[in-house]
Formats: sequence, C-alpha cells, structure tokens
Amino acid sequence: MELTILMPCLNEAETVATCVRKAVGFLRAHGVSGEVIVADNGSTDGSQQFAIEAGARVVPVAARGYGAALQGGIAAARSRFVVMGDADDSYDFSALEDMLDKLRAGNDLVMGNRFAGGIEKGAMPFLHRWLGNPVLSFIGRLFYRNRISDFHCGLRGFRLEAMRDLRLNSDGMEFASEMVVKSALNGLSIAEVPVRLYPDGRSRPPHLRTWRDGWRHLRFLLLHSPRWLFVVPGLALLGVGGLLMATVGLQPVFILGKGLDIHTLAYAGSMVVLGVQMLMFGTLVTALGVRAGWLPPEQAGLGWLRGIRLEHGLVVATGLFLVGLAAAGYAVHLWAEVGYSALDPRVTMRWVVPSVTCMAIGGELALGAFFLEVLRVPWVGDRGAIHG
Repeated sequence: MELTILMPCLNEAETVATCVRKAVGFLRAHGVSGEVIVADNGSTDGSQQFAIEAGARVVPVAARGYGAALQGGIAAARSRFVVMGDADDSYDFSALEDMLDKLRAGNDLVMGNRFAGGIEKGAMPFLHRWLGNPVLSFIGRLFYRNRISDFHCGLRGFRLEAMRDLRLNSDGMEFASEMVVKSALNGLSIAEVPVRLYPDGRSRPPHLRTWRDGWRHLRFLLLHSPRWLFVVPGLALLGVGGLLMATVGLQPVFILGKGLDIHTLAYAGSMVVLGVQMLMFGTLVTALGVRAGWLPPEQAGLGWLRGIRLEHGLVVATGLFLVGLAAAGYAVHLWAEVGYSALDPRVTMRWVVPSVTCMAIGGELALGAFFLEVLRVPWVGDRGAIHG
C-alpha cells in the first residue's frame, strides 16, 4: 500500500463524509493504492458511522487531543506514505497530486503552504493570518534553520517510517510544531507545496483556541531550542554586562552629560551573573536533551565538552572564587585604613561588585560542573550521553 490519507476527527459529522469521499476519489482517480483512516477522538455525533459509510477505516483513539488522535492514526497506518489533514473540509483531499509527487521524489516531510496556495475569504481568522502564523513560522525558521513558510499548515504528507522513527509524543495542537521541529533537528528532507485553504464546513466554532494554542506552539519552539532560549540571550547579557563592568569599573563614564557610576556597575554585575547562568543552563539543557533523545547529538554542538571533566570545572570555579575573595579582602583593607568607619562607596563598590560577581559565578560554575558530571553517569540503554 502506497498512501494513507489520515484525518483526526472529533464531532465532525457535518464534514467528515465529504472529506472521506474526496480522499477516496483521489485514490481511485489517480490509481493510488491506499486507504483513508479517520482517527476518531471520541465523537458523540455519529461521525464514525458517516466516515465508514463514505469509505474510511475508523480507528478509535481514547487519549484526547489533536496530537493523540494523529499518533493513533499513524500507529494504525500500513502504507509507505501518509497525508494528514483536518476533517472539517477546509482542505481539498481530491487535490493531493503535488504532495504525493514530492513524497515519491524522496522527501521525508512535505508541508502545505496556504500563503502560497491561497486563503479563501473567511477561511483563516485575521490574527492567525497576519500575526500568529507569520510570527511562529518566522521563529520556527530562525530557531531550526529551515525554509518552511507555513509552519502550522494542517495539510502535510510524510514518509511513515521516517515519522515513526522521530517518536512524536505531543498530545495537543503543538504536535504540528513537534513534527516540523524534530524533522528539522534530525536532518530529514523537507519540501513545501502550495495548498488552498477554504472556509470549513462546520456550523460550530473550531477546536483551535487562538491564545492558548498559540502559546503552546511558542512554548514548544522555545523549549526545544536551548540555543535561542538560553545561549543567545546569555551571550548578549554577558557581553553587555562585561563591557559595562570593564568600563565603569575603572572610573565614572559620562555619556551625553549623564554619568554612569557604581549603580551602573552593580546592574552590570547582575547582567554578567545572569548571562553566565543562562549559558550554563543552555549547556545543561542541551546535554539533557541529548540524553532524553529529543536532540540529536550531531545537532547539540557540545563536542567541546568531551575533554572537559568535573575537575576542570572545579579548578576554574575555585579560581574565580579566589579572585572574588581577593577583591573582597582589598575592600576590607580599604575599610581598615579608615578605622572601619564610613567609606566612600564610589571607591569600595568598584571592588565589592566585581568581588561578589566573581564569587557568584564561581559558585554557579562549580554546581554546573557537578550537574554535567551527573549527566555523564550511564543510564540503562542510553546512547546519548556525552562521553569523554
């Protein structure tokens, strides 16, 4: 069997039969060996019977959610390729030639592009069309280095074996993002074809909730990209904070007649500490992602860690802590010189702030080194550890 056309379904009695008939018609018209599967997520309006009568095989899926329904349908598929799409008649299942051709050409994932194919009036809410989809698609392209223009198109095709190997596990709407993200991370071949979006044929509101589901997609994109969630902002904070400390730490700086002094130095120190902490979190989350299996080792960029051991981290951490103690000692010396009386903060804070910063970073690095070493402890069946 070459092709399975898969539709998740939850109370789609008004449209599911139409979708199934179009899909069956496509298979027959183009001589494609295949079937139509409706992954039913607990419909109570008779959708199952309508789908069967139209020619589909209905697969009941007890776990609720868009992603759960699709996972159940993918598990039940017996074909080489799968094309999935919503059962609300917003996509034309009789026009899948381009998508099937791209799959036959060797692509692992073929995304529909509604912006290239056309969006009928009333087919997509204003916020989705001009804000949600463009912004999330841009973030997806930036974070995961792909050229997909419509990250959340519901009509897409894939090679069944390749998608099963990804072990997708999101139950909700973010399943759509997980499919693209993990395909990109694992280096699968991804293509796009124009598809047309029509107003759905239902008389009730859609299951999609703009802000809730938009946040779930954004959260997924962030959590699976330690580089952009932690490393990039961490480097920015460390760079700006370090530059400010190096400048203001020597003497006040005047910019447009405004003086930057010890208060700026204190904020700069906190920026450096937070920046180092974010870099450390990025490293640890990346290592954990490799261990958990959702981040391929070749995409992690942690090769530089292979030769670094706990002892190396502790040496660096101890050195920074001692530098901080030395600076603190000199601040105490300045205090002693005036008989432990009131001090000029513009002098002492130039030693106290770097002292506190160095000691805090030293402590963070020591804890991070221990945590990283914990991640190196072998797990049963684990092949994703960072081995030295």
